[in-house]
Amino acid sequence: MVSILWFKRDLRLADHPALAAAQRHGPVVCVYIVEPDYWRLPDVSGRQYDFLRESLDDLRAALRSRGADLVLRVGEAVALLEALRQETGASRLFSLEETGNAWTYARDRAVGAWARGQGVRWAELPQCAVRRGRHDRDDWSKQRNRWIAEPPLPAPNRIDALALRSDPLPDAAALGVSDTCPERQRGGRNQALSLLGGFLTERGRDYRRAMSTPLGGATACSRLSPHLALGSLSVREVAQATAARQREVRGTREGWSGSLSSFQSRLAWRDHFMQKLEDEPPIEWREMHPAYRGLRDAPDDERLDAWARGETGLPFLDACMRSLHATGWLNFRMRSMLMAVASYHLWLPWQVTGRHLARLFTDYEPGIHWSQCQMQSGTTGINTLRIYNPVKQGHDQDPTGAFTRRWVPELEVVPDALLQEPWRWDGPTRYPRPIIDVADAARQAREAIWAVRKGEDFRDHAARVIDRHASRKDRHFVNDRAPRTEKRRQDARQGSFDF
Repeated sequence: MVSILWFKRDLRLADHPALAAAQRHGPVVCVYIVEPDYWRLPDVSGRQYDFLRESLDDLRAALRSRGADLVLRVGEAVALLEALRQETGASRLFSLEETGNAWTYARDRAVGAWARGQGVRWAELPQCAVRRGRHDRDDWSKQRNRWIAEPPLPAPNRIDALALRSDPLPDAAALGVSDTCPERQRGGRNQALSLLGGFLTERGRDYRRAMSTPLGGATACSRLSPHLALGSLSVREVAQATAARQREVRGTREGWSGSLSSFQSRLAWRDHFMQKLEDEPPIEWREMHPAYRGLRDAPDDERLDAWARGETGLPFLDACMRSLHATGWLNFRMRSMLMAVASYHLWLPWQVTGRHLARLFTDYEPGIHWSQCQMQSGTTGINTLRIYNPVKQGHDQDPTGAFTRRWVPELEVVPDALLQEPWRWDGPTRYPRPIIDVADAARQAREAIWAVRKGEDFRDHAARVIDRHASRKDRHFVNDRAPRTEKRRQDARQGSFDF
């Protein structure tokens, strides 16, 4: 009996439970569906689609080397799956669960309704420790550790698959999402494996020290985040490869142990935030704490435009935004600063700025992105306010000015001592004056947020949240062998998508 294997954010053959399950039921149709309606959403972009196309090319080559092929179809998922059912007589559908945005979740519900109506048995299997539906939250960390410890499923040597026609794969322009990202990472499993090997044997030694800086982090971080977002590598594969490397360096003085431990913690926090969106889907569009709803209503269009283009007159902030435009990647601390300055100093709604950043990140992962947007905007009600000073961050994270000067060439004539505050220099420059007074804007934002926090509704809601979480055993669920100092916990919470 023929089965359909529907690839989504799982573009690999190794450690793929749905592929293994489908093969046990006879011939397989391996399909990927390009959905134009998805690519019309405001949180996706051409750089993400181009990365996807490269990943699909890699997956197709891997399938062909095993006697199969990837069937590409363009259109609406339910209609195309029904066409495949009629074309092949398939009575089973296999896929891995996808933690995407609200659109993909609604699409999956529509596919489920179609499957039930047509008598198609849809097996939707987990691809990581994240669980959909009801689960025991108290034991979640133990479940994750068990999942990570299980041996990854090997890629099959041969796949019994039907050869069907494919639609031409549209380019980004045809979908209306083309954009310019000249230094974007390239997609595909081969790229991912090369990055993983280089990180674990060379680049990752200084991970813990260098990940906070935009220049050092670009090299010292693993750069696996876009590959994890599209599933060309599984989290389990990465965690187990890292654990093997940890065993190799144990007892040595090569400086690896702390960095690898931090990386494992961030992999765990990545799963944690993915689970958070599964548990609370409205995080994508609604403030987690109701007291903050409506606090930042309509954006100031001039401020929003200046922030989005990297022309706020705040050099380090603008350098980070321009770098993100050109590369599709930024280290976590600088992502946090972009979001925090937008939310506090510029007082812009996090939903609007969050969509802009989502489009710029090649590694956009909804399960992480929206939780982080709310955390850095102070709307969770449970996290410490982090009002980054972009001038201080420039001094701290770019002490030589190399990063700022690269991305803001208008400042080439400004002396080093005034690079992060060029408005204090008397000489001529093409660079705009700052659109805000940093200290005054931060003060106003802090007063507005604390006014909410002092309210009775805020305190009552916070008490209920604390009571609900008090008995949970997974509050600090990072690996039991990892150090538990408060600084390490803060480091782990900071990093979830910069890898």
